[in-house]
Amino acid sequence: MNRVTGDAENAHSSSVESCPSLRDVHSINPTQLMARIESYEGREKKGISDVRRTFCLFVTFDLLFITLLWIIELNVKGGIETTLEKEVLQYDYSSSYFDIFLLAVFRFKVLILAYAMCRLRHWWAIAFTTAVTSAFLLAKVIISQLFSQGAFGYVLPIISFILAWIETWFLDFKVLPQEAEEENRFLIAQDASERAALLHPGVLSDGQFYSPPESVAGS
Repeated sequence: MNRVTGDAENAHSSSVESCPSLRDVHSINPTQLMARIESYEGREKKGISDVRRTFCLFVTFDLLFITLLWIIELNVKGGIETTLEKEVLQYDYSSSYFDIFLLAVFRFKVLILAYAMCRLRHWWAIAFTTAVTSAFLLAKVIISQLFSQGAFGYVLPIISFILAWIETWFLDFKVLPQEAEEENRFLIAQDASERAALLHPGVLSDGQFYSPPESVAGS
């Protein structure tokens, strides 16, 4: 008898535990859900997300920082005009830093086109730019004579290499996962709003209420 009573109590407790989910569904506020959906749609209409905008700013910083280091290197070697003519017009792979600057321009154009203008949601573009950057810098360090030209022979290749890999890490571990999470939240909120619309129909009109006919006296 006690066992039967215990089983009945367990069944009752399990049914009670399943009630909160139903209670949560019934307690959904359609107004709040619609406001949340409209906020997500407003973000989509506004343009790129905040984290993607931060990524694009970092890509721009990459180009400007490499350009600044290259200009400093031109001044250190004896004047911008003279050194610029030597490194650009009389380009030499083993001693010029001009190609490292062009590599930064290449990364900037590809990444801004892919992730700002086309709003790509895949990692292939950043993988391509990082692979090209790494291969080119490794070949230049091995073949060229940059290390014999002072501190900039170390600084420019190392900084360019580090910035390229930071961009890869930021996109792969911050931008794409966060945007996917926001999209999932939007789909969940949209699904919840549809359920709430089914569970909370509109207010009943007066015509839907009626009184039963009066019964005959003595019946």
